[in-house]
Amino acid sequence: MSAVVLATHSAHKVREFQQIVDSAGAGIEVLAYDGPSPVEDGTSFAANALIKARTAAAHSGRLSLADDSGLSVDVLGGAPGIFSARWAGHGRGDVANRLLLLDQLADMADEHRAATFFCTIAMVDPTSGTERVVEGRWPGRLLHEERGEGGFGYDPIFLPEGQTRSAAELAPEEKNALSHRARAFALALPVLRELTGA
Repeated sequence: MSAVVLATHSAHKVREFQQIVDSAGAGIEVLAYDGPSPVEDGTSFAANALIKARTAAAHSGRLSLADDSGLSVDVLGGAPGIFSARWAGHGRGDVANRLLLLDQLADMADEHRAATFFCTIAMVDPTSGTERVVEGRWPGRLLHEERGEGGFGYDPIFLPEGQTRSAAELAPEEKNALSHRARAFALALPVLRELTGA
């Protein structure tokens, strides 16, 4: 079985990626990254994903992939965007981020609450020097209050397009089939198969 390093210290993401890989029957093992965290000073999801993937590839010597993801709200001009994880301030966490966003959109009607989850995946092969980037999008809108106990991040306030349940109300296998990460990975999978020979 081929192995790739996922450039994250988040157990949530490692588990989610492994589930997506397994459901695709890819025969690829997703390894957790154990190196130093790089400074994510890029100005786009793609730039930050490449920073992380390059760091992991250099540290591990293995094919590495990294995702950079976040929520883009139309009425906020695409914010929080690359600042999604720290929208309420460094170290404030998911709950504070959600509450701030709900407060900022408190007076907005449903038709002005359009939002899209973005996931950009960068893949870096240190042996060949190959670098590839793909992007998945999951459109929807923001709810007026939190719903559901599952997921993480902005999931409890995000209603995916075509759904009546929030992302946090979807079963893990449902979310893994629909999410921005799943959509990005569907595009990344042929590249990973090509690079790993899986």
